Amino acid sequence: MHAAKPSPPPAAAALTQLQRRGPIETAAEHLIGRLPIVRRPGSVILAPEGSAQDPVIVAKGWAARAKYLPDGRRQILTVILPGDALSLNLTSRPIERCELISLTPIELLDAHMVREQLGHLPLLARALWLSQRDEEQRLIDQVGRLGRRTAMARICSLLLEFRDRMIAAGLGDRQRFEMPLTQEAVADVTALSVVHVNRTLQQLRSQNLLEVRNGQARFNEPQEIEAIVGTPGPRRTEPTDQRQSNTAVSDDAPK
Repeated sequence: MHAAKPSPPPAAAALTQLQRRGPIETAAEHLIGRLPIVRRPGSVILAPEGSAQDPVIVAKGWAARAKYLPDGRRQILTVILPGDALSLNLTSRPIERCELISLTPIELLDAHMVREQLGHLPLLARALWLSQRDEEQRLIDQVGRLGRRTAMARICSLLLEFRDRMIAAGLGDRQRFEMPLTQEAVADVTALSVVHVNRTLQQLRSQNLLEVRNGQARFNEPQEIEAIVGTPGPRRTEPTDQRQSNTAVSDDAPK
């Protein structure tokens, strides 16, 4: 019989992710490594909308920032994965005024001590700043995903994002990664119906491109998934002639 692989330390994903952005202080590694763990079940509110969010680092499990429409429908703006640091910046951001919810059972590292020591740990502060910048870039990508992509490309781009972030945390590779989200949660991220999500996932399975089983995803043909999403194209330039631009906007205006 093969011996079971030992579980990684709770802070392993966070340290792996931070160190990919550059070296951090040994004192910072020790500090993060001894942070107390807070456990929460899945599908609970971790921080209500508009409240001050406690500084935490995700050790295990998935969470999300979400907004709710008047009719109760939910739009997930960003998904929080193992290794992500939350509310460790010194100034509030608009995205932190969203509701923070757990999507799965989750283990959080209470990072109050980290925030108190950031002034003495400039390398860690820089790594956390880069982490914050990455989250803001993902929010921009989410806007583009919802506004300009087909259902198939929305779901594939989301899965690729999850894969690449899990790789950055040392928890996956190009083909295999954790993916515990329900189809309902995927629908709330991609602004699709659950039926449409199910149909798209079935299509990916029927083409032998994707398998999702027991909270794990596998790309059988990663290059095919990447091809569906494509790479960013050249930026379209606007007309330089102001009269041409005005005419294009006002074609239907009375003459």
